[in-house]
Amino acid sequence: MSIFFSKRRCATAIPVPAIIYQGVGPTCALLFFAAIGLPPAQAQDRARGETDKTLGEVVISASRAEQRRFDAPGAIDAVQVDPFRSASPLVNLSELMGSVPGLQIRDRQNFAQDLQLSVRGFGTRSTFGVRGVRILIDGIPATMPDGQGQAATASLTSAKRIELLRGPLAQLYGNAAGGVLQVFTKDPPITPDRPEYSLSAGGGSDRQRHLAAAIAGGGETLGGLLDISNYSTDGFRDHSAARREQLNAKVLARPSNDTTLTGIVNLFNQPLAQDPLGLSHSQFDQNPRQVIPAARNFNTRKTIEQQQAGAVMEHKLSASDTLNARVYGGMRKVDQKLAFLNNGVVDLDRTYGGVGASWTHAMQVNQLPVRWTVGIEADQLRETRKGFDNIGGNNGPLRRHEDNTARNTDVFGQIDWTFLQDWQAIAGIRASRVRFSVDDRFNPAASNTSGSVEYRNTSPVAGLVWHANEALNVYANLGTGFETPTLAESAYRPGGAPGPNLALKASKSAQGEIGVKLRSGRHIFDAALFEARGTDEIVSSQSSGGRAIFQNADRTRRRGVEASWSAKWPGLATRMAYTLLDARFWSPYLGAQGMVPAGNSLPGAPRHSLFADLEGSVLQGLKAGLEMRVESKTYVNDLNSDAAPGYAVFNARLSQEFQFNGVKLLLYGRLDNLFDRNYAGSVIVNDSNGRYFEPAPGRRLFVGLRTLF
Repeated sequence: MSIFFSKRRCATAIPVPAIIYQGVGPTCALLFFAAIGLPPAQAQDRARGETDKTLGEVVISASRAEQRRFDAPGAIDAVQVDPFRSASPLVNLSELMGSVPGLQIRDRQNFAQDLQLSVRGFGTRSTFGVRGVRILIDGIPATMPDGQGQAATASLTSAKRIELLRGPLAQLYGNAAGGVLQVFTKDPPITPDRPEYSLSAGGGSDRQRHLAAAIAGGGETLGGLLDISNYSTDGFRDHSAARREQLNAKVLARPSNDTTLTGIVNLFNQPLAQDPLGLSHSQFDQNPRQVIPAARNFNTRKTIEQQQAGAVMEHKLSASDTLNARVYGGMRKVDQKLAFLNNGVVDLDRTYGGVGASWTHAMQVNQLPVRWTVGIEADQLRETRKGFDNIGGNNGPLRRHEDNTARNTDVFGQIDWTFLQDWQAIAGIRASRVRFSVDDRFNPAASNTSGSVEYRNTSPVAGLVWHANEALNVYANLGTGFETPTLAESAYRPGGAPGPNLALKASKSAQGEIGVKLRSGRHIFDAALFEARGTDEIVSSQSSGGRAIFQNADRTRRRGVEASWSAKWPGLATRMAYTLLDARFWSPYLGAQGMVPAGNSLPGAPRHSLFADLEGSVLQGLKAGLEMRVESKTYVNDLNSDAAPGYAVFNARLSQEFQFNGVKLLLYGRLDNLFDRNYAGSVIVNDSNGRYFEPAPGRRLFVGLRTLF
């Protein structure tokens, strides 16, 4: 972890995440809030009002220290979220993060596979879940020790800010940190007069339905927030219906001026998520709504149940020393029906948890600030994985039964030194140890179907920032990182032999970036040049019985340019973000479909991406917005023999805010894919059946109403 300090920013520390109790259900959460007497309220925002005015846009980086994004010594973007005024249903992160350069976040329209998320080309290989990008929600990892993450569990209806850290500084988060995505829940309000209530409802094309309700309140020493939401859809494609239920709760206590305690409970239930699978290029062109017969014959789908909780403590030992500690835990159950017979059902029962602590010390050298942090983190998951034959969507004979464990232990340290009036140096290091073990319960007598493997890596980072003046910051960073294969990617050996593929190596990368941040009047401009060179890239090797098998490729290179611009005029706001990404294999390797020559593009990574947004106030309380997304073609396999065509898509939105007897109302509507363009919203990289394409919806309407009182 890291501590960034600048003479321009407040040095207030922020608590880290938390104690988690397994098996906490909705009833327990409600009783918990009742027990604290949830007094009424309005916001901790008021308590921090002066700080926010001073800082402007506040971010929390690896350091958990507050500062303006402008002063952060790296490529980091913060998207502020106002759940009441957002003209969007707030179901997926992709609704909010399009304006961030360097990020590809795609809604697959397939709730059985989660979002497709990559940063600077890291994470593009993922066919489900998230790889290569570390996700934290209120400081609690949504990325497990093996490097696989889930973005769906973030509750956006109670979020206040989403951050994305890119480049070398992200390596200070350890395994799978090609980038770091963090979601923060808003703090309970502080107005003891009465609680704050909110309700929202909406619906749209493909029978989308969304309901949400929240209560929040408290006093100076104790407050709480409870948010519940429900979303369902019949899906744009055939066989793509889904239902999702979420509960997010936060309790904030300040027993003394020196101590802050935060408790978090998050429940996620997805009882239905049909999987329409991908389409071949010809099927995609012919009818993007169709589903292949295998999806119906095997009734492909997934159910998920996840419960977690956590606690965070921040304690000021003195004016110069701060201690942060966290503990969390949870459980996750998954049942997935795949599109083949043999071992075509995955039954996963997982428990996970972790602890962490860090100590921060602030001092001065030559009357200039120095701040250092040291800490330790340990995380673990244990899972029982069973596999059954898929008999028409039902469980057949047991074919697999194993107990898997993944754990990591990391120690880290960072120093941040303003050694001259306008110059700041950063240096950090993180030593990581990740261990996998597999215990085969199905073939206990076999000596080669169980085993363990350990990965070790030390990731140093160094950087320099020049605060040229109040309007200009220039920075440069260098660092190294690593990414282990996940348990799922290690599950199968080449040739289909039983037992885990523990010969897979962790991929490693060396990264560098140079960036500039400029503020001039109403304009904000950021730009960065970056390059990352990797070895032992984890890539698809072959397919056996519908299962993906992975191997290591020798060398890769990712380099490019990121730029973003925003400006505000009276009644008008504009945003623009552009990414040029040149991601290639830098040496040949023999892959699943043949020899991949050096110079081929990494699949799933478009060379050009552009986002533009314009929002204006038409009348008092009435806002209208128009956004555009443009992407160049995207290769879908390592051979570069097929590609998803480039596209340009426009979305429009309109919202009207009212007040009625002290109640605030927001009526909003949005029309996505305004010109009904047929394009691939995401791709399934290196699909062994050649079904690479996941179509995006055509023209789509959503209308909603929100209340706040």
